[in-house]
Amino acid sequence: MTYSAHIDTFTRDNLPPAEQLPEFLFDLPELQFPERLNCADPLLDDHVVQGRGGRVCIQAPGLRWTYADLQERVNRIANVLVRDMGLVPGNRVLLRAPNNPMMAACWFAVMKAGAVAVATMPLLRAKELRHVIAKAKVTHALCDLRLAEELKLAAAESSQLKHVLYFNDSSATGLDAAMARQSTAFSNIDTALTDTCILAFTSGTTGQPKATMHFHRDVMASCVCWPPHVLRPTPDDIFMGTPPLAFTFGLGGLLLFPLSVGASTVLLEQGAPQDLVDAVAKYKATVLFTAPTSYRAIAPIAGSLRNSSLRKCVSAGEALPAATRALWKEATGIEMIDGIGATELMHIFISADEAHALPGATGTVVPGYVACVMDDQGKPTPVGEVGNLAVKGPTGCRYLADERQARYVKDGWNYTGDAYAMDGDGYFHYHSRTDDMIISAGYNIAGPEVEDALLRHPKVAECGVIGAADEERGQVVKAIVVLRAGFDPTPETAKELQDFVKQSIAPYKYPRQIEFVAALPRTETGKLQRFRLRQTNQGETK
Repeated sequence: MTYSAHIDTFTRDNLPPAEQLPEFLFDLPELQFPERLNCADPLLDDHVVQGRGGRVCIQAPGLRWTYADLQERVNRIANVLVRDMGLVPGNRVLLRAPNNPMMAACWFAVMKAGAVAVATMPLLRAKELRHVIAKAKVTHALCDLRLAEELKLAAAESSQLKHVLYFNDSSATGLDAAMARQSTAFSNIDTALTDTCILAFTSGTTGQPKATMHFHRDVMASCVCWPPHVLRPTPDDIFMGTPPLAFTFGLGGLLLFPLSVGASTVLLEQGAPQDLVDAVAKYKATVLFTAPTSYRAIAPIAGSLRNSSLRKCVSAGEALPAATRALWKEATGIEMIDGIGATELMHIFISADEAHALPGATGTVVPGYVACVMDDQGKPTPVGEVGNLAVKGPTGCRYLADERQARYVKDGWNYTGDAYAMDGDGYFHYHSRTDDMIISAGYNIAGPEVEDALLRHPKVAECGVIGAADEERGQVVKAIVVLRAGFDPTPETAKELQDFVKQSIAPYKYPRQIEFVAALPRTETGKLQRFRLRQTNQGETK
């Protein structure tokens, strides 16, 4: 048996069977990690050891921590976990907070202590938290006091979760008081590079969440593939954005990637459009991470970002419509960096930098990864033909004790659930989720393509497109539309939108049904929940 620092062997015991694991690739020299690896060393401690402790690391409203400041707090929390809360390597620690510095410090403390971080979205309710706690057999929790209520309800029904402390708590029984009693020194647990350090739950766009398992090696692999080859950050960059740290897109973009190059990050609890625009100016942010939906909402007030400190804008989390890319560039002069990642693979594996961006295409394969478009028999499709996106690289899917592992990994490939086509230049073009393809009268119609056309209309704020049952055609295209303020949801407006789509893309793709709603169902990370739209419309016929 290979070395492991884990005394609690739950994660190792619940890895998928070897025959269901993807093939992992470590061809890049920078992917040759040592057998013993704790990701807190290269991401945090090494900066202090090598004389960079005085550099700014994390900023937030009213707060400015250097690398040495962060290390001191992280070490105190790690001591609290081990000495006061009885944590042993391998225990699962639930983390619950908005994007703030203490959330980041707690995450690193879990890494240092050799435990497993189970970060949760701030808006999760007790019912959802109970699922996470039970699935991951969580034993410890560190939670922002403002989010205590739902966690207490969930913990009351758990037989495993017995050790809970709350931070940003001024009482004598909170984490802050416990930290004050502990040493600022901590010896990091000598974890194996294959020790699990993260259980990341999927954001739930397709139903019941799954827990994905990531090693210390995976954390560092995500830092040495996409960032240096596509983003190319510098130590002087200041990162900012909206994705939650509980989401691997946010964890990478707002914590791992800046610290991997000795840069700094700004953690904001509020990410409304005006908040972001104001924060870029206040903190002189240079790199922005958010989802396409957010970029589209910010664009009307983004004029001040032109010629500002901002130099790179990263879009991921859902497909980037060409219309949104164009809108952002028109408003700010900045060409977006698009990318596709997956919770199962930790972060982005197909992308393009600003100089090589191709409107309508996600990008090319990130160094360290390989990708292929497969047909339903697992054979590569011809150039230009739509099929199933399959990926291999240094990271890959490991579901925690979940039968769905066998559906995600086939013949060593990770099947992401996305329908793509690859052109002759190696660019990957997104069509839909594989369960979003609408088949109408023999035509294959990708919902996101219709959404992109609708989003170009000035009256449309947001939209989601699904297939609605139809006796004659099998399915017809149905658009669920949120109008911008001041426009009325009338039959005339619906006809106007239909005609507009007919003029924008092939006429057979136009939405034969349009429903106007006040809001669309989205996950906390901003992804459109098409499965909820489909559930709402099940059984409808024209």
